[in-house]
Amino acid sequence: MSRRTRQRQVILEVVRSTMDHPTADWVHRQARRRLPRISLGTVYRNLNQLAAEGVIREIHAGGHPARFDANTGRHYHIRCLGCGRVNDLPMSVDTRLEEEAARAMSYRILGHQVEVLGLCPLCQAETPLIENDSQTGVPSTGVPRGGMERS
Repeated sequence: MSRRTRQRQVILEVVRSTMDHPTADWVHRQARRRLPRISLGTVYRNLNQLAAEGVIREIHAGGHPARFDANTGRHYHIRCLGCGRVNDLPMSVDTRLEEEAARAMSYRILGHQVEVLGLCPLCQAETPLIENDSQTGVPSTGVPRGGMERS
């Protein structure tokens, strides 16, 4: 386990202060309010170390920047296709999916992840739904892939 520096503690507090699964850039902006000289590189290194230690979880989703989650328990996520926002989905994890996958494929299942896709209330108001993407079947929003991060 790595040493607990003031920078690392502030970064962890910033991640734990929000349920919005922040990006490293957002964490950096918030941490600079308390530590004005902290660099983005320091934030990235500490976030990666905290994730490697299992203190936080790193989330990668569909070409968006990595996000970080203070909730390391098993849970699902919902991601806005407009802005890229990621939130915890308040529903129980269904372990029957793992049992069925194991039976169907003879794999030793180690877990599963579910990410529900949609438009958050802000993006619903700003972006009309156009049509389903022909390759993914996912509704297209007219917003470029990657969306725009909300502060």
